[in-house]
Amino acid sequence: MRTKLAVAFGIIGLASIGGVVPLLAHHSFSAEFDAKRPVNFRGTVTRVEWTNPHTWFHVAVKKPDGTVENWAIEAGSPSVLFRRGFTRAALPVGTEIVVDGYQSRDGSRRANGRSLTLPSGQMLFLGSPGTGAPYELTPENLKR
Repeated sequence: MRTKLAVAFGIIGLASIGGVVPLLAHHSFSAEFDAKRPVNFRGTVTRVEWTNPHTWFHVAVKKPDGTVENWAIEAGSPSVLFRRGFTRAALPVGTEIVVDGYQSRDGSRRANGRSLTLPSGQMLFLGSPGTGAPYELTPENLKR
């Protein structure tokens, strides 16, 4: 009986650790992205990953010299985007978009997306609440 009880507690303990690790691995905005390195570019969607804790948009950006840079844009979780009216059908591969966000601290072609603008002109907010992204740099505030 003691062995069964010990095994049961062991399984419960391991299962609870599995729930803690992703929580501890989550990062703040300022740990990974630089508010002093805003990015704004036009590109073509090459892939969308609807994963937790963040959705990722992959974008091919054609430079003036004809070369192509591939960027990965971090957005809020799928549930956050769905609540804002963003559906999987809203951003098919091949769509040309304008991305507004903040580049990663390490200078790689990764960014925390603040918003994206669709060909129709519709702007979709990509961030999630509490990211620490700088409030004063939003387009709405820059118009003031």
